[in-house]
Amino acid sequence: MIRPAKLGELTDIIAITEACAAQLIKNNILQWSTSYPTISIFENDIKRKELYVMEVEGKLVGTIVISTHMDEEYVPVTWLTPSDNNLYIHRLAVHPEHQKKGYAQELMTFAENYARANNYASIRLDTFSQNKRNQLFYETRGYQKLEDIYFPEQSDDHFHCYELVL
Repeated sequence: MIRPAKLGELTDIIAITEACAAQLIKNNILQWSTSYPTISIFENDIKRKELYVMEVEGKLVGTIVISTHMDEEYVPVTWLTPSDNNLYIHRLAVHPEHQKKGYAQELMTFAENYARANNYASIRLDTFSQNKRNQLFYETRGYQKLEDIYFPEQSDDHFHCYELVL
């Protein structure tokens, strides 16, 4: 079941992203760290009603942020659609113990169905340039790779922007 996250679940949500960060580091992908994502970031996502969780058999196994807010790093990107009616995906994570079960696909399908039902023009996101698995994941779903952006507080490497026109 995918549903809006609750403030009381922040500890479980951070546990998911910390486990993902550890798995990424183990695979030499320095994408997430102790400085990102943080509890305060997730708290703001919940307050804006943008953070969703996937619950399986009473346990949280994944998260996704579905937002209408365009980060300033995205402004210079030449997107495929005008920037006035788009959704942005952030912080998609499935706990490593539950990966390769189709849960990330379900979370993305949920976001895409939400976007279509609410008549958004597109879905935009970014993924780390060193995370080839994520790039394949989005490209297989029909997302088109565009320009690169940087989040210097997160990594010295760049992030690829992607867009799916609906």
